[in-house]
Amino acid sequence: MSTRVSRIALPVVATVLLGACAVPPLTGPGSEDETVSTPPPAAGCLPLEDGLAPASGVLAGVNLDWERDLLAEYAERLGERPAVAVSFSRFPLESQDEAHVTAAKDQVRANGGMLLLTLEPHGGLDDVTDEAVAALAALLDGYNRDGVPVIVRFAHEMNGSWYPWGQQPEAFREAFRRVAGAVHREAPGSAMMWAPNYGGGYPFTGGAHAAPPGSEAYGILDTSADGTVDEGDDPYAPYYPGDEAVDWVGMSLYHWGDSHPWGDNVVPEEDKFVDQLTGTYVGAAGDESAVPDFYADYAEERGKPLGIPETAAFFRPGGPGADELAVKRAWWSQLVDPSVHRDFPRLQMVNWFEWRKHEPEVDAVVDWRATGTPDVAQAYAGDLPEWYVHPGDGC
Repeated sequence: MSTRVSRIALPVVATVLLGACAVPPLTGPGSEDETVSTPPPAAGCLPLEDGLAPASGVLAGVNLDWERDLLAEYAERLGERPAVAVSFSRFPLESQDEAHVTAAKDQVRANGGMLLLTLEPHGGLDDVTDEAVAALAALLDGYNRDGVPVIVRFAHEMNGSWYPWGQQPEAFREAFRRVAGAVHREAPGSAMMWAPNYGGGYPFTGGAHAAPPGSEAYGILDTSADGTVDEGDDPYAPYYPGDEAVDWVGMSLYHWGDSHPWGDNVVPEEDKFVDQLTGTYVGAAGDESAVPDFYADYAEERGKPLGIPETAAFFRPGGPGADELAVKRAWWSQLVDPSVHRDFPRLQMVNWFEWRKHEPEVDAVVDWRATGTPDVAQAYAGDLPEWYVHPGDGC
């Protein structure tokens, strides 16, 4: 969620409610001719294929507020263990950051799923050095050997203008490839996710890190070659680092309402989720032709699994409009619709944004959670389809 997620502190849990997975021992190098076997992705917990995509179905995950919640507590409220847990960290990782991420890994290991690690280079892309990347790969390899698969979402929403790594297509592609190369080589039990911001409203003018006119980056982003970066330019293609570097493609899709300024509790329009995914939604972009079909171009054509690393529906307690269950159920019903599963088979991960937090866009507390109240939690759990994948009984 752009500009809205702070660095998190992760509590270390001495005991958890869920049993850890049994992971086969790894073969270590005994000579220069021997190679280390690939760490198994959480054996017996999730049926995963190359690139950590599920063998079938959709990985059901959560973007947890780690400062206030535990993975085991969320699983108890839901009545199901999530297949994916999202964690954020600054990059390069300092000692405190590494401790936070490792604490999240420990909870994920006990839960039996995988970790989606979002790395944020707030110091800029020049901080993505070979040394920092090597340290990351070694850390991930250790997590994999401990039975936790990791998907790295590096420098997400890079097409936005609100992050220090934003709207620098050439530098971003180079940095992503450097991270991907090390991860693929040194931590083969991990994978890479490329995840731009939804293109409605591109190029997001006015942000502190917008590409300045006349710069080299601005010229690259002018995909229509008309001298101006505007809604007619491709919001995704200049930032794509290449098929070899990318294992997953991803996009965060939220329901904030049906018009700006936000603030009212509005039931989502019918088919909004699919329309955003395919570039035909007119509510945010104003011109459906300006936004490419992300699913067709990056999941289907390139044969990549697609993840929705963050999603939720806007509800402001005490605000005008519809009630909480009506708003949220209308949104998640689109995510779990059987026609979506049938027509978009490469959609293989959905993570709900389980936060209650102040949002500066509306200067108010917004409750994004699906399990914040018993009635909403019960409805959400009851609507999850059987093809939503959770860790197996062997964990």
